[in-house]
Amino acid sequence: MTQAINKYSLLSGDELENHFSNFLIDSWSYSAVATFSRNEKEFERRYIYREPSRRSATTVAGTAYHAALQLYFETLRDDGIEATIAEMEEAAFASIDEMKANEWKLGKKTPTVEKCVEVATKTATALIANFYKERSLYTSDIAKIIAVEVRTNQWLVVNGVDIPLPCHGQIDLVVELKNGKRAIIDHKSKSAYTDDAELAYTGAKQAIVYALSWEDANPGITVDEVWYMENKHSTNKDGSPQLKKMVIVLDPDTRRLYEAILYDPLRRVIQATQDPDYLYTINDADPMTDRSELYNFWARTLIADIDDFNIPESKKILITRRQRKMRDASTASISPKVITSFRKKAATFISYELRDDMTPQEKIEHTLRSFGIMARVAHVLGAYSSTSYLLEIGAGVKIANIASHALDIANAIDVPSVRVLPTLSMHDGHSYLCVEAPHRSGETLMWDAKYLQGSRLPIGLDNFGETVVWDINNQSTPHMLICGATGSGKSVCIKSTIEYARLAGVSRIIVLDPKYEFVGNLPGCEVISDITDIEKRMKELVDEMQERAKTGASGKTLIIFDEFADAVSSARSGKELDIKEMVVVGQDRYGLPKRELKTVGREKSLEENLKMLLQKGRSLGYRIVAATQRASTKVITGDAKVNFPVQVCFRVPKAVDSKVVLDEEGAETLAGRGDGLIKSPEYFGTVRFQGFYKP
Repeated sequence: MTQAINKYSLLSGDELENHFSNFLIDSWSYSAVATFSRNEKEFERRYIYREPSRRSATTVAGTAYHAALQLYFETLRDDGIEATIAEMEEAAFASIDEMKANEWKLGKKTPTVEKCVEVATKTATALIANFYKERSLYTSDIAKIIAVEVRTNQWLVVNGVDIPLPCHGQIDLVVELKNGKRAIIDHKSKSAYTDDAELAYTGAKQAIVYALSWEDANPGITVDEVWYMENKHSTNKDGSPQLKKMVIVLDPDTRRLYEAILYDPLRRVIQATQDPDYLYTINDADPMTDRSELYNFWARTLIADIDDFNIPESKKILITRRQRKMRDASTASISPKVITSFRKKAATFISYELRDDMTPQEKIEHTLRSFGIMARVAHVLGAYSSTSYLLEIGAGVKIANIASHALDIANAIDVPSVRVLPTLSMHDGHSYLCVEAPHRSGETLMWDAKYLQGSRLPIGLDNFGETVVWDINNQSTPHMLICGATGSGKSVCIKSTIEYARLAGVSRIIVLDPKYEFVGNLPGCEVISDITDIEKRMKELVDEMQERAKTGASGKTLIIFDEFADAVSSARSGKELDIKEMVVVGQDRYGLPKRELKTVGREKSLEENLKMLLQKGRSLGYRIVAATQRASTKVITGDAKVNFPVQVCFRVPKAVDSKVVLDEEGAETLAGRGDGLIKSPEYFGTVRFQGFYKP
């Protein structure tokens, strides 16, 4: 099939810039055309004024479902294996976690941000479970995956006409089928299946857009079919499959028909956006649009300045001229006070922003009061990476309810997230509920010998200005686990701890460094990096420990094991640990001894030696700091955590990672660069601190 060339695609430089200056938009999409056909005012709001829409829980769940499918098909294409359902859920949850508190659309069934997250998570989980159970509907016909989640921006020829604006879009999946045909697959999450007749009509228009865009971007690779795979998240009561497939066949005859069906609404979009005086009408019967949001937008266009909207500089002159004419025509007999009043009433149906002149503590109090919670911010304690707001709670308020509004508080004070401590904090003899919010002060907490208190090695300072320590002489805190992502402050914490240990009189420090991070940087320390040498040294330490137990020898030995999880996975295991010797197994025909190589024993693995040193070495002077970036239950098992009473966690990507290390969420909200949480028998609950920086 010969691909027609759109004449406008040949424009460049000043010609192209001058061409775009004639339109209120720079590109179109199928979604834009469908919106214009359904509700012109909503099209104006979204595509001309670039006003963002708040997203419902089900919409967010659909996006998360797409993220999970992207992981599944990319893994299948690149590695030839299927992603597990747990991995798909992780991808979906990460997508949901990216939503900011002020981006959620609240409703009757989802009145709070927390409820939105809960519903989105539950819906996405159901969609993924449906897909995984019935994935053969996809995979049984696929021979090869060609592309996954492809973005396009192409100049198309539709119905024989050169469209004067490029078409942008995203194609979910392109595959080659076992019958040799090629298909584009569109994933759809649904609360109810689309009527077949309706989908055949609307799907045809979308299908031809997909096909033309793909073929223009990939000349010579034609599309034969477009599949719409609808996944209904609520369970079918009749037990029928949750996935439903609708196939649009693209042959020369159907292509001509579909292009003709698409061209009429597309032509009206192009004409309207080329005319700055075009009047976009409101369709009050549109079920897919938030009317309060739409009327609020209409009121803003009549009284707000052009700079109050997200309009590109290249379109401001054209839209300013349009606004001026609209106001001249619409507001001649309408008082601005009436418009402002109308806007306020429309805004009561949607989430509002707090006043800019309110302090953060006033915003917190106001937000909680809006949920019927009476609280007062009694103290504000600023630290290096976070601010602690100490709340006095009114009589009759259930304190546990406040934690459920953490995202609402974050939204109010304009931070990504807050941490509501699970226990009360003491300050000046009184107990308060502490809400911690991240911030970046620009100051660095430098390492200083003055913070050392005997054998109590300083880790950092908490928000109350108290030194957070690890007591290496306390038998209940012999070993420390440190976890944190790249850039979180894990390695700096290790260097700081080593320097304080030296000052505390620990003369023997052994650093096991499989990532070669500390080689040459720690004079006076024994640094071992090769994995074979690490295994050998660990065995020597265990033998030394056994000898100490017999002789009663003492003395502190500090062992730093950085990235211990990677070392354990790289070390010898299984049959590699077998000890083989030549053993006499009989006589040959001449009466001479017959020997064979036999397994006569087994060496202990690196992990086993580490475990022995952790369990028995605590009373013999051995102190171990184990660090890792991987907060996985495969790495940090329950048995491992028992041997590390002191647990330090810097910033990690997800809440589940924080739970693995600390048994509670919170580390995912940290600011990084030394902002950490510590859990130790010496402290009641989990304590937030800023780690020392040692260059």
